[in-house]
Amino acid sequence: MVRPRFTRLPAAQQQAIVQAALDEFATRGFHDASLNRVIDAAGISKGSMYYYFDGKEDLYAYVAQSGLAGLFEQVGPLPDLDSGDADAFWSILSDYYLRLMRVLAASPQLAAMLRGWAAAAKSPASQQAREELEQSSSPWVAQVLATGQRIGAVRDDVPPSLLIAVVMGMGEAMDVWLMSQDVDDSDLPALTEALMSMIRRAVGH
Repeated sequence: MVRPRFTRLPAAQQQAIVQAALDEFATRGFHDASLNRVIDAAGISKGSMYYYFDGKEDLYAYVAQSGLAGLFEQVGPLPDLDSGDADAFWSILSDYYLRLMRVLAASPQLAAMLRGWAAAAKSPASQQAREELEQSSSPWVAQVLATGQRIGAVRDDVPPSLLIAVVMGMGEAMDVWLMSQDVDDSDLPALTEALMSMIRRAVGH
């Protein structure tokens, strides 16, 4: 977990650390990444780094979370899901996911870094960092599913926590697969539609 001292740094210094970490993780992957190289590139002392983060796992999770937040900012807010029927609900989600994938494709460093997410989640510390990252997105998924239930697009016969787990698991599997492939932009619409179709069959009403 990022420590409060980091959030109190000037924005430029925070960005220097995040960019140095992104460069390192994207180029070398999680296991081969070196905190010492990040420290040198960011121009800070080794002692300072441990004032800001508990270790490489926490730094990785923070940079990943920051990068994903930036993607959502670029794409913009999710359109109103209450404005139509079940078909409109799933169509809006499919379009939104496609826009996210295209923005990610235009951010090759972040995409390269996220390819190592599975490898970065094997140690206990990494698993905890991953859980924190997933928990930050769970409320958004829960809200979308609750909206879907209100308009009859999402089933309501199983616990919400199970619906969230299914959707996040399928979404993560698709993300990991997409980032491991050399997918042409022209193929993304069909792949996105296939993912939404699978999720709809799993959790749709």
